[in-house]
Amino acid sequence: MQRTSWVSLPLLLLIILGFSSSPARPHGEGDAALWPEIEPFETGHLRVSNLHQIFYELCGNPNGKPVFVLHGGPGSGCSPHMRRFFNPERFLIVLHDQRGAGRSIPYAEIRQNTTEHLVRDIERLRRHLDLQEVILFGGSWGTTLGLAYAEVYPERVSGMVLRGVFTGTKSEIDYFYHGGVRTHFPDAYDRMLGSLPDPDRRPLPAYFLELIRSEDPSERDRYSRVWAAYEIKICGLAVPDEQIAGILEESDPYAFALLENYYMANDCFLEEDQLLKNAWKIPDIPITIVNGRYDAVCPPVTAYRLHQAIPGSRLIIAESAGHWMGEKPIEQALLEAMKDFE
Repeated sequence: MQRTSWVSLPLLLLIILGFSSSPARPHGEGDAALWPEIEPFETGHLRVSNLHQIFYELCGNPNGKPVFVLHGGPGSGCSPHMRRFFNPERFLIVLHDQRGAGRSIPYAEIRQNTTEHLVRDIERLRRHLDLQEVILFGGSWGTTLGLAYAEVYPERVSGMVLRGVFTGTKSEIDYFYHGGVRTHFPDAYDRMLGSLPDPDRRPLPAYFLELIRSEDPSERDRYSRVWAAYEIKICGLAVPDEQIAGILEESDPYAFALLENYYMANDCFLEEDQLLKNAWKIPDIPITIVNGRYDAVCPPVTAYRLHQAIPGSRLIIAESAGHWMGEKPIEQALLEAMKDFE
């Protein structure tokens, strides 16, 4: 299957639902607003193995404080919307698409693609850009990857802002796939199961991976869309089905569905509870944790556990919000969190 567009599913959802449609107000006037849209001053591909080249872009101030944006999924890729959480006069904003995602080469490739590989890629990119320390700004899977990187290279991390915490444990994966989400989204969960040839097959991550890797392109596309529709539905507090159809019509969810199920089928290539057990390695890094109160993808209990494991961290539970970074309570909390680093 060939990619029809590099545009990420999160970006399309933000556009269609209008989360980023209002013009940015000058900062200091009422609630914090997204910073104006900006374009990169540099883009490129960095070869990180004999197979993979990761796409990266640099925005903002070349001499500003470096902030690395870590996208979710795995497999969703970065979007221009993610540039707008940072003061472009104060920060060097570094975005990159992880292996197999977005504009990285090759597209939708799972070989040589593990959490350890992605951690090493962040370090390679830091060294390539000749940066001493970086702020990590990650959401969902990006929190997983940010914690994994910080616990290996704590001396290279000057701060962290984590949104929608996911630590890759069996209980989190089981909640996502095997009925926990059904408590709040029974219709979406049952629709997802009913779309599968054998809805009783378990574990679901491995089953989805098998279906999405079918040799039949139409089968790959069908089950990629089944998975994407399920996740999009449960990410927001109110995402109408007709708008989900519009999102999927404008995007190719194959890499997102493939990589996410590949990682979940392999327990995110982490030892059980590895990230919380190793949180003692990062006690002195300034960390702000933001989680939607009604996040059905990454319930706030995981953010709370992380906050307890790192007593010096700050936990913000965003009321009236789910999982998307574009929901206003989460957006406001992230913008305020970045002010601490200006």
